Amino acid sequence: MTLERHWQVYETFRLRFEGAAARLAEVETDPRLVGLSVSKRQFERWYGGAVKTRPYPDQCRVLEAMFGIGVDQLLGPAVARPDARAGPPSVVPPVRPVPVFLTTEQAQVLPAGGRFSSETRLDAGTTELERQVAMAARRALRFTAMAEGSSVGPEALGQIQDEVRRLTVAYPKLALPTLLGDLVEVQDLTFRLLEHGHLRPLQARELYLLAGITSGMLAKASHDLGNPSAAMMQARTAFVCADNADHHAMRAWVRSLQSLISYWAGRPAEAADYADLGQAAAGNVRGTTSVWLACLSARAHALLGDGEATRTAIQRAEDARAVAQSDDLDGFGGIMTFPVPRQLYYVAEATVHLGEDPVLAESQAEAAVAAYRTATEDEWAFGDEAGAQTDLALARLARGEVDGAAEAVRPVLDLPVEQRNFGITSSAQRVYAALPSGSRRVGGVAVDLREEIEAFTATPTSVLIR
Repeated sequence: MTLERHWQVYETFRLRFEGAAARLAEVETDPRLVGLSVSKRQFERWYGGAVKTRPYPDQCRVLEAMFGIGVDQLLGPAVARPDARAGPPSVVPPVRPVPVFLTTEQAQVLPAGGRFSSETRLDAGTTELERQVAMAARRALRFTAMAEGSSVGPEALGQIQDEVRRLTVAYPKLALPTLLGDLVEVQDLTFRLLEHGHLRPLQARELYLLAGITSGMLAKASHDLGNPSAAMMQARTAFVCADNADHHAMRAWVRSLQSLISYWAGRPAEAADYADLGQAAAGNVRGTTSVWLACLSARAHALLGDGEATRTAIQRAEDARAVAQSDDLDGFGGIMTFPVPRQLYYVAEATVHLGEDPVLAESQAEAAVAAYRTATEDEWAFGDEAGAQTDLALARLARGEVDGAAEAVRPVLDLPVEQRNFGITSSAQRVYAALPSGSRRVGGVAVDLREEIEAFTATPTSVLIR
């Protein structure tokens, strides 16, 4: 079927697959499908018939939409075509056209690399209009801020609040290259207003909070690009802004971020210290940041091998969740809040790293993966879902289930380059390190998986931003 449509070249197939995913996301109102892609290795497996397990459910949906038949039939053994000289051919159902492909005109508006960003649509006119509208909105924001003179008026402050809120909601869902420019621009604007504007005390506090949130997101962006030094620099700036805003919850949130940066930089003791500092800064804070701090403490102590401290922190997270009340940081949504699926992911990761109970670890990881598959749009985050899937793979490897681990990590290895941030590639490398060697029975699966992980981690998101 791929040959019939002349899609046997990987780049051609990938373009069609991503176009189908984007269209299906719009038709079914499922944002998780936006940006869904297929790796070259996976395409070669499908095309060559070397499929041992069903693709991930979302990939199945896209494939079935592309070809109009069930995935089992699509990836099953090829059916030989009847010889025309051997009599009347058997009746073969025609391939049903499904309107999820790009037309020639639509393909011309794809961004470089053929991937869809959050702002790309299948209608060329709409794409151009939206691009112009977005550019005009950013220009209006800059003009409003400057036009109100040396003081910061309510209109400018309101526009900056709206833009920061948009970015906090978008950050967990969209690839970093689509957001980085806007983050830098908003941070620059808030800094200039703080440095040169005449601000009333309440305005100054609000602007410092917005500058802190933006700097925090840029700290996370630096971390996602694998630069912990730049990440810490931005985080310290965010903490200074939180101090100037005299915002306890923001101070605690920044300490949480510093704990996360240290954790992925391989400094678990420092990560635990930052989590403790965050607890001290939180005071009577009842927002979900208190849950995040406890979960960060659990992960850090698990890497340190302290089982008692890990279990205590997990219980503290449950207690904090029970009394949590949405605060103004939670009100921003997205990266500023800590939903239940993310808590399940952190708890599973702590249990996996502790290594005391592989059965419990697998159960918790399965619960986290299931939570992300059914998460609301406000709760879903591609990076945390990938983390839960790699934790499930690690838990299964601890139980000697190599095939199960390969199945669990499959959706991660199929992520496009723009979503292969530092945390995701580091998680994949943990799976690589845990793969067994020497067993004839599992050797083939493990070798193939190693090759895929090597290819996956060799091209992280950072290669796109130079």
